[in-house]
Amino acid sequence: MSSANKKSILFSQQGVALVTAILACVILFALAVLVIYLSTSDLRVSGRTVGEKKALNAAETGIHRMIQGFDPMDLSGYPLNNQAVDAGNDPHSRYSIGAPGRPSSGRIFLPMAGYSMGGGQSWGQRHYVVTVEGRNTAYDTRVEIQTGIGYGPVEVTTMSR
Repeated sequence: MSSANKKSILFSQQGVALVTAILACVILFALAVLVIYLSTSDLRVSGRTVGEKKALNAAETGIHRMIQGFDPMDLSGYPLNNQAVDAGNDPHSRYSIGAPGRPSSGRIFLPMAGYSMGGGQSWGQRHYVVTVEGRNTAYDTRVEIQTGIGYGPVEVTTMSR
């Protein structure tokens, strides 16, 4: 073999080493990107879970506040929109309360066992259905809860007096 042939073989082998080194760097870079993606997706899932819990807490607060002031004789205060849960500590959590209504199916009155005073009277609770929504704007999460409320006691049957 001539020295020119030996040099061309040597140069071609150096090119293969360069390509192999670049390929190894690309594989390591792809592996690093995968590790970063997996770790940040865990952070996103954790953040979403925190936001959903805050939205659920806001919806539960809305249910409690609605029950505290519920008066079936005056439903003019509903719907109640965009109310702060605790503006000082968490200004991003808010709730909205829909208008209470009668159920579209099922019982209008819920029986109250053991409440009858005799004489054929039957007592119960008037049933209402309300949708309450909780939101957290910091995490862009929303939870909607449809709940039932029983108001009473009210007389379910009529009796002659």
